[in-house]
Amino acid sequence: MLLSSTDPALLRKTEDDSITLDVERFFAENLVFRGDQFDAVLLWSVADYLPEPLVKPLVERIQSVMKPGGMLLGFFHTKDAGPEAPYHRYHIAGPDVLELQQVPRFRLQRVFNNRHIENLFQNFRSLKFFLARDHTREVLVVR
Repeated sequence: MLLSSTDPALLRKTEDDSITLDVERFFAENLVFRGDQFDAVLLWSVADYLPEPLVKPLVERIQSVMKPGGMLLGFFHTKDAGPEAPYHRYHIAGPDVLELQQVPRFRLQRVFNNRHIENLFQNFRSLKFFLARDHTREVLVVR
């Protein structure tokens, strides 16, 4: 999904000649699922790296495909490590094995504070924050 968001074919000109991401086309080509399909979603640092126009629609799309009572576990940066902060892909390789693969092409777009995260998930039933030892903000959300 993150890689798809960088596709130059998704860029379009607006009426004022600025360039923006075609959010409707992005979602027509990505995350195409029927409603109430997922019991759980893992959103691991993705929102921090996505272009701004995709963040809120992504959360809305995720909510639309989660089952009622479904849970989302999100991870967010807590401090600005600068635009060169490394992005990692996480692979669950076994019941107790997590593999990390650094992907150098993505730049940190923003650091969400608690208020921003609350606003992103305002249409969900429940939201809890946890601060990890590595200063990562973990967020548990219930639809």
